[in-house]
Amino acid sequence: MKRAIPVVVLSIAGLVPVWLYEPSAHTSTVQVAAPSPSSSSDSSSSSDSSSRTVTGPTLNTEKGPVQVQTTFSGTKITAVKMLQQPNHPQTTAAVPKLVAETLEAQSADIDTVSGATITSEAYKESLQATIDDNAKTAAASSASPSPSEATASRTVDGPALDTEKGTVQVQVTFEGDDITAVRMLQQPNHPQTTAAVPKLVAETLEAQSADIDTVSGATITSEAYKESLQAAIDAKG
Repeated sequence: MKRAIPVVVLSIAGLVPVWLYEPSAHTSTVQVAAPSPSSSSDSSSSSDSSSRTVTGPTLNTEKGPVQVQTTFSGTKITAVKMLQQPNHPQTTAAVPKLVAETLEAQSADIDTVSGATITSEAYKESLQATIDDNAKTAAASSASPSPSEATASRTVDGPALDTEKGTVQVQVTFEGDDITAVRMLQQPNHPQTTAAVPKLVAETLEAQSADIDTVSGATITSEAYKESLQAAIDAKG
């Protein structure tokens, strides 16, 4: 029994280093999350794509040239930069005031800065030119349909017209401004109508309008067809 005691003591002593160096569960699970590079770049690119920078004309004054560069987000003025300005203390002091007023007013309708009247007037003129340029571009962009919109397919139903032969209603399919298909939603159950409809449709596709001839023997149906067709064309716009 006396010999067994040292062995037990030594065994315990040998386990101490193992306990001391056992990995901590906390340190193995703690992590620092870094920002995702992809999400950061996506945000930046979307922001850049919505802004537009316009450079105004250079105006030569007795104090020196003045030229403004304006950054827009849509029609909103988000930044103004002086590309050229007189090397003069009054101008240096005036420019921050002019820019601040521009951002607040969102226009060139701002006050001149006392002591820098000539520079102020030239600034406003160059600034107004950038605003006009941006407005024209925005108007042209909104007026011009995108390629997908220009070629988008659209189907329009004309009104149903009651005639003494029966009801006539036309449905027209457009690709952009082109008539690509015409379908009779309602038509008189009559041999002359049955024979006339293919001729009316063929003439419509060729003429690309409702300005077509009536079909002999189906005058009433032809006139109602053209009226419903024209209404569909007008509704398409």
